[in-house]
Amino acid sequence: MTGEIETLEELSQQYRESMPEDLREAKSFDWYLQEVYEDPRIARNAHQRVADMFDFYGTQYNDDLGIVEYHMATEDSLHDGENVFYGREIYEAIHEFVNKIKSGARGLGPEKRIKLLLGPVGSGKSHFDWLVRRYFEDYTLRDEGRMYTFRWVNLGDIIHDQDPADDVVQSPMDQDPLVLLPQEQRDGVIEKLNAVLDAPYTIRNDQALDPASEFYMDRLLAYYDDDLQEVLENHVEIIRLIASENKRQSIETFEPKDKKNQDETELTGDVNYSKLAIYGESDPRAFDYSGAFCNANRGIFSGEELLKLQREFLYDFLHATQEQTIKPKNNPRIDIDQVIVGRTNMPEYRDKKGDEKMEAFNDRTKRIDFPYILEYEQESQIYRKMLRNADVPNMHIEPHAMEMAGLFGVLTRIEEPDSERISLVQKAKAYNGELDDGDDIDVKKLREEGEKKAEIAEGMYGVSARFIGDEIAEAIMNSTHRGRDYLSPLTLFNHFEENLENHGSIPEENLERYYRYLELVREEYKERAIEDVRHALAYDLDEIQRQGEKYMDHVMAYIDDATIEDELTGREQDPDEKFLRSVEERLDIPEDRKDDFRQEVSNWVSRRAREGTSFHPQDNDRLRRALERKLWEDKKHNINFSALVSANELDDDERNAWVDALVDQGYSREGAREVLEFAGAEVAKAELQD
Repeated sequence: MTGEIETLEELSQQYRESMPEDLREAKSFDWYLQEVYEDPRIARNAHQRVADMFDFYGTQYNDDLGIVEYHMATEDSLHDGENVFYGREIYEAIHEFVNKIKSGARGLGPEKRIKLLLGPVGSGKSHFDWLVRRYFEDYTLRDEGRMYTFRWVNLGDIIHDQDPADDVVQSPMDQDPLVLLPQEQRDGVIEKLNAVLDAPYTIRNDQALDPASEFYMDRLLAYYDDDLQEVLENHVEIIRLIASENKRQSIETFEPKDKKNQDETELTGDVNYSKLAIYGESDPRAFDYSGAFCNANRGIFSGEELLKLQREFLYDFLHATQEQTIKPKNNPRIDIDQVIVGRTNMPEYRDKKGDEKMEAFNDRTKRIDFPYILEYEQESQIYRKMLRNADVPNMHIEPHAMEMAGLFGVLTRIEEPDSERISLVQKAKAYNGELDDGDDIDVKKLREEGEKKAEIAEGMYGVSARFIGDEIAEAIMNSTHRGRDYLSPLTLFNHFEENLENHGSIPEENLERYYRYLELVREEYKERAIEDVRHALAYDLDEIQRQGEKYMDHVMAYIDDATIEDELTGREQDPDEKFLRSVEERLDIPEDRKDDFRQEVSNWVSRRAREGTSFHPQDNDRLRRALERKLWEDKKHNINFSALVSANELDDDERNAWVDALVDQGYSREGAREVLEFAGAEVAKAELQD
């Protein structure tokens, strides 16, 4: 145990400071009226409050993607970054979701629609929905997000048939206190609020009181001879309203049950049978406002697997969205104010979309696609986050392990490219931003092509991050049992291969293709492993600098159509084309593209010279790779690669030097030995074939 032990008194003080000061205070209606005049945002509707919530926690505009990124998803300050999201696909989905919320806040139409999050299993839609609910709870605790409701008090003094247990009754729908004002007077107040409101929307409230509150208001107005002031001063208290999913207060989640047992009362509420004997069947006080739509009022309704509900059961959503009312059985309609969010997977969406009888429901739905991530390095961040949030302190993750896991996932999700000029792996690299300046690949066109080929959208099918995360976890536990404290890509590949067909969400007809993709990933890793070993065995910074300077001297002479002094004889000669091509061929630059590459490198050197920066070839990624590979080709014939596979055939000092070089690249010592043997075997095999 480290640090000072906190006392109960200190813990209690921390809790007290986290709660609003007015949480337990009852205020008068006149107090509330003055508050909303000073801060009209208090009277916002649900869409307006949720829209402001996203901005409150911070935003950043992404110029490259043309979208707003919301810090609650990119940083997650409430949970110390535990729930951050990664990938352009998810950021675009969140941007679209918030835009619909903000449009609804302005009354443009989406406030009357279900925001339907559509995506494959494990795409992040449920987690995002969960995160929105957590932040809404926090936002309503703060002054910026505060909201109020009211409760009826001293009812038994006036209404003689009132159950003594109901002398104090909180607004059953947690309505805004402004609904206590008749519409004409309310409109006058709202007009004044909007005159001073600094917001991109206007305050609106034309809701009727819920039936029970309407009953109390009528009885009390009759008693006080229509003196509204007497009613509000003597029988209404204003209280702070905090959203809480656990308390089913301004946040409600709804899950489909057994189809045979579904009942609309789960959504709209039901008769309170304990009150029937007291009030009678037609009395609005005998109604139980416990339906999901009732509980979600003023906040967020979240429907899980929404389209698994029976068609008839979904009809309640028609009024809830378009009319913003619910109609309980044998009861008057009830106005509602909430953001209705639904989530569904692909099979249910396809079934309902093709159902002509669902036309009205589909028309009241705004679909937001949540595809899988298509950038494998962003995908790898999901797995790193998983490991950061777990207890795996003694497991070293070897270089490329998470990236290769992500690459496998991405290959199963993207559409095969039409052009023979680019392979599936190259397309994945293009999506990942691995484009050299000389590559003739239009990523925008690739994405458009993928969208056209996909049934709904690219990334809606494939292996989920959940499956890959499970296999990473299994590989870690297996390595632990075997006494291995490192996790390598080779270990992950074995787990993927062994468990693909055991995963229930992967269709059998896709297995052969996925095994082929796994081989592509193995091949990609082989190239990276050899590159790392190449760097460890042949990297010489001084030699790279010397070769880089020589290359640039010959390039400049080539571009200027000039001669260059020979290093040995001192005679003027033409640029050494053989030497230039020996560098460029390491990057697979064809003969007809050599001039473009030479001009590109020349421009880079010229820019640095104008900036007063010295020439260092290792600062140019493409040139550095080309020179490293040339140096490797020059030296590899002096390396016994077969000896790398067997510790007995190699001098310990030499092997340790190579291991040390790999450790400097991020490998563990055991992982370095594994990659030495693996790359050595692959290079030796290639040497024999040559």
